[in-house]
Amino acid sequence: MGTPMSPQSTTPSTALLAVDTGGTFTDLVLLRQGRVTTLKVPSTPLDPSQAVLDGISKILSGESGFLLLHGSTVATNALLERRGAKVALITNRGFEDVIEIGRQNRPQLYALVGHRLPPLVDRDSRLGISGRLGPRGEEIEELDASELEALAARITATGAEAVAICLLHAYANDAHERAVAEAIGATGLPLSVSSELVPEFREYERTSTTVVNAYVSPIMSRYLGRLSREAGAARVTIMGSNGGALPVERARREPVHTILSGPAGGVVGALTWARRSGIEQVISFDMGGTSTDVSLCPGRPLRTREFEIAGQPTAIPVIDIHTVGAGGGSLARVDAGGALRVGPQSAGAQPGPICYDRGGTGVTVTDAHVWLGRLPVDAFLGGGAGLDRDAIREPLQEIATRLGITLDAAAEGVIAVADTAMERALRVISVERGYDPADFAVVAFGGAGGLHVAELTHRVGALKALVPPDPGLLSAYGMLASPVTRETSRTVLLSSISEGTADTITETLAQLEATAHAEMLDEGIDADTLSAEHWVDARYAGQSFELRVPSTDWADRFHAAHEERYGYRRDAAVEAVTLRAVVTAPPPPLSVDKLAQAHGPPPTESCTVVHDGVSIQASRVWRQDLFSGHVLDGPVVVQEYSGTTWVPPDWTLTVDAWGCLHLAPVATAPSQ
Repeated sequence: MGTPMSPQSTTPSTALLAVDTGGTFTDLVLLRQGRVTTLKVPSTPLDPSQAVLDGISKILSGESGFLLLHGSTVATNALLERRGAKVALITNRGFEDVIEIGRQNRPQLYALVGHRLPPLVDRDSRLGISGRLGPRGEEIEELDASELEALAARITATGAEAVAICLLHAYANDAHERAVAEAIGATGLPLSVSSELVPEFREYERTSTTVVNAYVSPIMSRYLGRLSREAGAARVTIMGSNGGALPVERARREPVHTILSGPAGGVVGALTWARRSGIEQVISFDMGGTSTDVSLCPGRPLRTREFEIAGQPTAIPVIDIHTVGAGGGSLARVDAGGALRVGPQSAGAQPGPICYDRGGTGVTVTDAHVWLGRLPVDAFLGGGAGLDRDAIREPLQEIATRLGITLDAAAEGVIAVADTAMERALRVISVERGYDPADFAVVAFGGAGGLHVAELTHRVGALKALVPPDPGLLSAYGMLASPVTRETSRTVLLSSISEGTADTITETLAQLEATAHAEMLDEGIDADTLSAEHWVDARYAGQSFELRVPSTDWADRFHAAHEERYGYRRDAAVEAVTLRAVVTAPPPPLSVDKLAQAHGPPPTESCTVVHDGVSIQASRVWRQDLFSGHVLDGPVVVQEYSGTTWVPPDWTLTVDAWGCLHLAPVATAPSQ
């Protein structure tokens, strides 16, 4: 069993269990009667639900009736590994190849012969039908009744397991799509209808999103269905990619909204803890076993609809997260040119790093930390599991021999290469977007985040880092802190100088809010807790992409936002492209106690750590022995159940009243 999370929640609450499934570990955070308890169990890649059910059984000992909040990578992995359902796509005749033509973007810009992943629907399963709507929803050609009668048989002949329906301009009028869905309902196959999922223009992105939803729908329905039946929960809620929670039934119907489920919880959790510590501007840095997810939050999570996964655009609202294949389980190798490479291949949960003694044979980033002494062999999972350092020697020696360097240098090289990949990711979301990292704190979490955060903070030019309590479980904790949200949208294409535009926008936003509000009430949410925001995606006429601004004074706000983003504004009319209403219910209260004030230094012990090629003496300290006001000068290794934090020489660690660790170079360390 895990250990109580520190600091502890003090607000009595219904039992809430948050579960985050990762590539290496499945994390559980239980909030019950004001007390937070944590647990990590190995993931089960062949059947992710098994690890979740095993963890629930351990942490709750058979108790039922709790509320389950879940972040899942099942849909993500199904896309990445191309093991989703066989999909039939119903579209207008002549537009069957939209999903394959795509955009003119070249994935390999300088390759003489580029290549793209094949579409998720093969050519024979793209079925064109008669009927056509115009961009204002006007009917240009009626649907053919005889074609509709024969459509179910055509779908059955393809062997499809799911159906995607995407007809031209359905965002303006969904009548044709509804008629098609009714005609093929007898097939019993799960249907993904574009006008329900993403009623917005841009045919390629709308088609791709609808197909992705259909592709992962059967596997997610089975997965979430099993959890609903066997977990013993009174209610199951799924973390959405936009940072809000979804009822399980909606997640089963619209699994495309769970593509970034787990990482989104981490961003919410990072910002929650940073705000407690008085920090609003953060860069979240989530380094797990398989990958690293980074996101920039200038006071709030940034969201985008320009998201692509496994070559498939998905026009859904997601937290703007950048992912690289560098994690604790990333495998090191020497390539044919004699260069050291790390990742994106990973040892995963099975067999895992060599030091786990589960059959792993390739040197990983975790193995490098163990070899260098930064990850003590007797402190893994709070001392509940030991690590085998001796088993690392021979595989690491092979790398060292090929590079002509020492074992210590090879291990530090593995970490340096991984740091370089993560540094690039941090620069993509900050410097390359015009943000100065010096204005932000890097919030490190994930099992391996604390081991790398000091070096990466230094590399990108940030001045401070923050490691929240139980960093290895922060994504699960973030799910507890996430609101329940529902976003509705509609493309309108209205000019700011056209007569009646203001009234149309007001009426449409009211309709969208009413739709989202009704859906939230149907999901059992108290109407008194709901709040709404209205947004407009706007652009100058002729532009290809939009900026999102609040609906109040939307044209003036767009001019200002355009000038801030691009450095200029135009004396021209503004076009309202898509209207959005976001209805939100707050998360459960998660009040925490402040830590007691420190009286005297914490108990420490000495250990040997390799740093910059030299063996040095460092202090080891357990995190539960740290109290508010403690200040420790590096080198320090902070041990806890869910992760380890490395404080290098010339860095200082300060503990704040909420139990967060503040890391900074000695010259900029906060004073007490």
